[in-house]
Amino acid sequence: MTGPGADADLLAVVDRVVGWAADGEQVEAVAVRGTDTEIRVYEGEVESLSSAQSQGVGIRVISGGRQGFAYAATFDPDVLGEALREARDNASFATVDEHQALAEPDGVPLPDLDLYRPSLDAFATEGKIELALELERAVRAGDPRIVGLESSEYADTRFEGAIASTTGVRNAGRETSCFLATYVLAGEDETRTGFGFGVAREPGELDPGRVAADAVGRATRLLGARKPPSQKLTVVLEPWVTAQLIGIVGSVLDGESVLKGRSLFADRHGEQVASPLLTLVDDPTDPAAFTATDSDGEGLATRRNVLIEDGMLRGFLHNAYTARRAGTVSTGSAVRGSFKHVPGVGIQAVSVVPGTASRDDLVAAIDDGVLVQDVAGLHSGVNPVSGDFSTGADGLRIRGGSLAEPLREFTIGSTLQRMLLDVAAVGNDLEWLPMSASGVTLVIHDVMVSGT
Repeated sequence: MTGPGADADLLAVVDRVVGWAADGEQVEAVAVRGTDTEIRVYEGEVESLSSAQSQGVGIRVISGGRQGFAYAATFDPDVLGEALREARDNASFATVDEHQALAEPDGVPLPDLDLYRPSLDAFATEGKIELALELERAVRAGDPRIVGLESSEYADTRFEGAIASTTGVRNAGRETSCFLATYVLAGEDETRTGFGFGVAREPGELDPGRVAADAVGRATRLLGARKPPSQKLTVVLEPWVTAQLIGIVGSVLDGESVLKGRSLFADRHGEQVASPLLTLVDDPTDPAAFTATDSDGEGLATRRNVLIEDGMLRGFLHNAYTARRAGTVSTGSAVRGSFKHVPGVGIQAVSVVPGTASRDDLVAAIDDGVLVQDVAGLHSGVNPVSGDFSTGADGLRIRGGSLAEPLREFTIGSTLQRMLLDVAAVGNDLEWLPMSASGVTLVIHDVMVSGT
């Protein structure tokens, strides 16, 4: 739930459900309503167009340390009453857990975030199609070596939500978001791919020309690529790659991973786990973040959580449950997949605090290295417990402070622990992506690059 102004009827729905609570039980209700649009074009024609509306209510009941959950895809009072009874029944079969209880208001005020744009509601479908077509035209005109497009698409989301509980949590909000994305093919004697994307709160903020230029540049600069010799080198991670990397780091800095022994950072609070140049925060209160929100999945106010500060591990992310088990307090980091799920815990908008140098300045300071443009299978190539890291990559050689020949099908290997400690520079080019992590140019010393 984000931003003020959500329709009062959603609050009325959750208030009604909470009002049905019996003595001695805690009840939480989450009501959501949204519309998602996706448009894909190909060769000047609409290839696919979908606009899906969804709504529903998720109900949690906790009684005697037992939790039950049920949901309904309607706001009909009779159906909601049945869902509440089902949640109670499910709770009766659950295992008793002394830490199981709903979140309680903690006094942290909701941040005032402007995440809703009424202009999205008024933006006609024809205009959305035209944005996707304009992106396709810009790609094809961008370079004669572009031989095809895998996709050119536009997507947007309009979301409203409300939450209330017997513990006193009660708020509501709404948000909008949209993005453009394209995947292109460049070819001469070979074919290379490139992608571009842009995110915004409303369609008028999107720039098809910039998205196209990014995709075309990424694809064409890899033409003629060959495998590099195997050696240890300084690597420069582009923002897209860094975002994926810190997303993985953030995913093992949550309370659930720590409590289950699935985090390489468990029992390392207060230790030096990264370069002093690295500060990692999870800050869903930053309105520039694509996943910004003013309240978490349990209705508590979001806040800026510092995970790593100047290389020191400062804390973990918690929802109400993991906080109780760990003997601490929630960090406002409960997350839900949808109204059909109970809240978990995790990152919401994680980023590296940017430095002061541009990417060009960072590259200019490197005599021999590799710019990593893209990686393949990064999530499957990282062990979150041991930290072992190995993934395929494409990019460009750096020679004498300049970008040189393109490289393909090489592997970068290390451990997350070693890579964090070997961060040598952080760029100033913070870039928010259509995901819960942002990107920034990152320079890391002594990484094994395996090719021929």
